Amino acid sequence: MSLVDSSLISLLVRALDLTAQRQQLVAQNIANVDTPGYHTRDIDFRGELQRALWAGQADPAAGGAPFVREVPGLIERPDGNNVSIDRESLLMAGDQLQFQTEAALLRSEFSRLQEAISGGGGQ
Repeated sequence: MSLVDSSLISLLVRALDLTAQRQQLVAQNIANVDTPGYHTRDIDFRGELQRALWAGQADPAAGGAPFVREVPGLIERPDGNNVSIDRESLLMAGDQLQFQTEAALLRSEFSRLQEAISGGGGQ
């Protein structure tokens, strides 16, 4: 195992990938707000990370596509659509913050590795 191929880096990459895929689902939900019969779809972010860890597949290529499910318990309009713009907007904002945090953690890990490779820089 190399320094760059650490499980933390792989997990952060998987988290970034899942967050980006969730953003796509939120965007699809918003785009279908007026589609009769459309039901809100989402992924279980924590569940997907646990699945990757349990399977030993924190590598994004090995993790596979996340399980996409309809969200239960949302209020359905008379046309059968249950997309809530308020819910989706909140999820989108949260996902943006989450993505920025994950990217910052990944940058921090690479900086740590760069410092280790260069010998700490303090000598």
